[in-house]
Amino acid sequence: MSTFHLQIVTPDRMVFDGEAQKIILRTVNGDVCILPHHIDFAIPLGIGQAYVTDENGETRQAACNSGMLSVSGNEVRVIPVTFEWADEIDLERARRAGEAAEERMKSMDHQDRDYVMAEAKLKRALTRINTKEM
Repeated sequence: MSTFHLQIVTPDRMVFDGEAQKIILRTVNGDVCILPHHIDFAIPLGIGQAYVTDENGETRQAACNSGMLSVSGNEVRVIPVTFEWADEIDLERARRAGEAAEERMKSMDHQDRDYVMAEAKLKRALTRINTKEM
């Protein structure tokens, strides 16, 4: 099968740098699937699960948090704030973070900026939990 060059780079590390058959990511507008020879494209990422199928056809799942996706030529760059492979996720830590966010949200006004931040933390925690448990 045809491949493209994929780089996934967070502020902390190079997560992936190699050939891939496809990547599926959550953007701010919904999920996208990038295949070889995709048109040039750039879009902000949302919070959600990602699936990377490498050149050997093996698929790995990850939790991806915000950032940017860029496709230029047959090169794809994913620059998320965080990107955690399922086997790297600390499930108990994710559960504690989700519980803390839920508790914080209970005492806030839904229009409050802090509520929106707590809601994003809850969404990140739930994404990590779902990624790990799949």
